[in-house]
Amino acid sequence: MGQSGSQAAAFFRDVRQSRVVWLVRDDDGSPAPLSADGTRSLPFWSTSARAQRTAKIWGHGLRVESMPLDTWRDRDLPDAAREGYKIGINWSGPRLVGWDFTPMEVLNRLAAAD
Repeated sequence: MGQSGSQAAAFFRDVRQSRVVWLVRDDDGSPAPLSADGTRSLPFWSTSARAQRTAKIWGHGLRVESMPLDTWRDRDLPDAAREGYKIGINWSGPRLVGWDFTPMEVLNRLAAAD
């Protein structure tokens, strides 16, 4: 398994245990960079430390926030699906790279783990 694969596996393991997901945002919302396939991805992290590293790399006054897993699963993932976003999972490294999943793929992985 490559670096991105191990980061994705860590994400699902961590959020199952903590029941929390982490994001970075400013007063205008969360960054949603373009993916390689031209879709936008909303990135999330499984720990505060991972999200804090991202906020430091991206800068621009981003702050770290947490969200209960149930809220994310029941509200944010369906909203992202309606908007056509993918979900970035535990992006890492100096260029913040990692895997993107459709919201449905994320929901399926969470359900398989429960």
